[in-house]
Amino acid sequence: MAYHKEFETAGKKPGLQVWRVEKMDLKPVPTELHGNFYTGDAYILLYTTSAPSYNIHSWIGEAASTDERGAAAILMMQLDDFLGGAPRQYTEFQSQESVTFLGYFKSGIKYKKGGVASGFHHVVTNDTNVQRLLHVKGRHNIRAMEVDMTWASFNKGDCFIIDLGKNIYHWSGSESNKFERLKTTELAIDIRNNERKGRAEIEMIEEGSEPEAVIKVLGPLPNLPSGSSDDVSADKKNKNQASLYLISDATGSMTTTMVADKNPFKQDMLSQSECYILDNGGDNKIFIWKGRNANAEERKAAFTVANKFIKDKNYPQNTQVQVMPAGGETTLFKQFFFNWLDKDETTGPSKAYTIGRIAQVEQIPFDSSKLHSNNIMAAQHGMVDDGSGKVKIWRVEGGDKVPVKPSTYGQFFGGDCYLVLYSYSVGGREKHIIYTWQGQKCTKDELAASAFLTVNLDDSMGGVATQVRVTQGQEPPHLVSVFKDKPLVIYLGGTSRESGESKPGSTRLFHIRQSSNKAIRAVEVEPTASSLNTNDVFVLKSPESLFLWKGKGATPEEMAAAEYVAGLLGGTGTVVEEAKEPAGFWQLLGGKKDYQTSKTLQRMVRPPRLFSCSNKTGRLTAEEVPGEFTQMDLATDDVMILDTWDQIFVWVGKDANEVEKTGSVKIAQDYVNSDPSGRFGIPISTIKQGEEPLSFTGWFHAWDPKMWNKDLMQWMQTRIKKH
Repeated sequence: MAYHKEFETAGKKPGLQVWRVEKMDLKPVPTELHGNFYTGDAYILLYTTSAPSYNIHSWIGEAASTDERGAAAILMMQLDDFLGGAPRQYTEFQSQESVTFLGYFKSGIKYKKGGVASGFHHVVTNDTNVQRLLHVKGRHNIRAMEVDMTWASFNKGDCFIIDLGKNIYHWSGSESNKFERLKTTELAIDIRNNERKGRAEIEMIEEGSEPEAVIKVLGPLPNLPSGSSDDVSADKKNKNQASLYLISDATGSMTTTMVADKNPFKQDMLSQSECYILDNGGDNKIFIWKGRNANAEERKAAFTVANKFIKDKNYPQNTQVQVMPAGGETTLFKQFFFNWLDKDETTGPSKAYTIGRIAQVEQIPFDSSKLHSNNIMAAQHGMVDDGSGKVKIWRVEGGDKVPVKPSTYGQFFGGDCYLVLYSYSVGGREKHIIYTWQGQKCTKDELAASAFLTVNLDDSMGGVATQVRVTQGQEPPHLVSVFKDKPLVIYLGGTSRESGESKPGSTRLFHIRQSSNKAIRAVEVEPTASSLNTNDVFVLKSPESLFLWKGKGATPEEMAAAEYVAGLLGGTGTVVEEAKEPAGFWQLLGGKKDYQTSKTLQRMVRPPRLFSCSNKTGRLTAEEVPGEFTQMDLATDDVMILDTWDQIFVWVGKDANEVEKTGSVKIAQDYVNSDPSGRFGIPISTIKQGEEPLSFTGWFHAWDPKMWNKDLMQWMQTRIKKH
């Protein structure tokens, strides 16, 4: 095993370590200078979590030599070997870094000209004799490029940092936007606090109001050109297609064989005794997955095979490669699989493999009394309150809405569409949610009318409601909880209209389940034995009999709900224990069949992801926000999507353009349609800035409800002074 002196400290404690590649050796970069990269160099980064788990990245500057590229690849493999093959490995290229990489440098990364070959070194000095100009680009993924100190480098549309050592000037072009200014401020604070150790003053200046010190260096301000668009965010549709290949060395030389030509893939396509390539070349990415029991040669050669694959496919030389061991899969990799389940989330004996930015997503048990004091719990369980507010329900008929009889609240029919208005109070302010429930058998016209009527209802209340679109069978926990002590009952078909009752089937089966927030739903399912589940209770009704089937994992609350459903179906049922069923029970279900007999997997809390979205160009573009996101990442002139896996929130900023405001639901639908994992029917909530419910704000650390009333420019000045 190759050995380097720097490996002795590698991964010994949580955090980030950065080395520059210097002639096949590693030189550490001081912590204060993390985030600075010379464009003529190559680097190795190691991020260690407290688990511990490891991410290794090689970073290649655009002017790095072929030798430095080669050395970085070898050093990354040697470090992986040194850490027992457990790390995930990423190749990074200047201006195309992964979201994982950008997440380490929340205030942005800075590219400097030159490199080791031209005598430039990473040294922390007290020298304030600095003169450099940084051109800041990006709204969420911030990159600052060192450019020539001349007005020719400037434009009206961007922000620049004029760094004169003792004074750091944050210069804003007349066409730059508030959000970009905010992000440039963060970067300026970072330079002052780390590179200057606090020994510098930051001054914010606008185009045309340059102080004497700036004019002395740059000369008088000439006419500047407008900025160019830097909208390089991914077009989601085309970039989410992938194929899967098996790597084998049966012939003595590594070969690849196609396993599946398009996603979503099934998790069981991956065998623990093999290695695979997931080819997402359309998005400039290749993933390598190493099975636990794959032979050592294949595991070690993974990187080499990836490079050969890139060559054979004629992909660009800067295609990103991510290598991961089984159990250490990245979110980006998992999204190509239909319903990926993390079996035990471990990488060997008793070591939990918690990775990435929200390694601290712990499952929190639900307790309704703590809803307003524990925002994270509220968000995880999708609860805005305890469901004790006021409920009003309308059924969509033709192009209008008709009130539903309160005595039938909580019973939804698959042939209908409903509008459920939920009103509740927070700190003396009334808030509203409109759930638009769409049955699987309702007509196309009513589907369209339900969307239109929702907007009208919202407008009639001043446009401040949160709108949630719900597909039959995918009801979010909060909607289930608003019917108080009754379960939510969902009929497969039929309607609640007086005249339009369609005749239900002669044999009917209802699945009763309690969710993590204690609310219960009863959903009518196909009357066949394979619908049963050992964790739950089922009600089976035929003209002659009524059974309450009690699975081994059933709760008393589920049994009580089953009795309520039996009452709705017109009788009291005979309780049948699982494994003690009479023959007549199986006959009604068309004979005995296999059904789910394993315990329910604990619901995984997946790290939420935040995207800035736009369809200005006629196609959906989405840029992911890197790192641990905060409220300040919500750009007020954007539509943002928060994806918590089983729910999607569309956040509409006050300054978003009208096209995006009115098209926000379509943006969310496009986002789901282009999802590589094939998810469908997920509840979509549309939220306006300033009206955010707990189920949304709980995903953000230290949410400030008063933030939107503050003057952003003043707030930035305060930030500069505070630090």
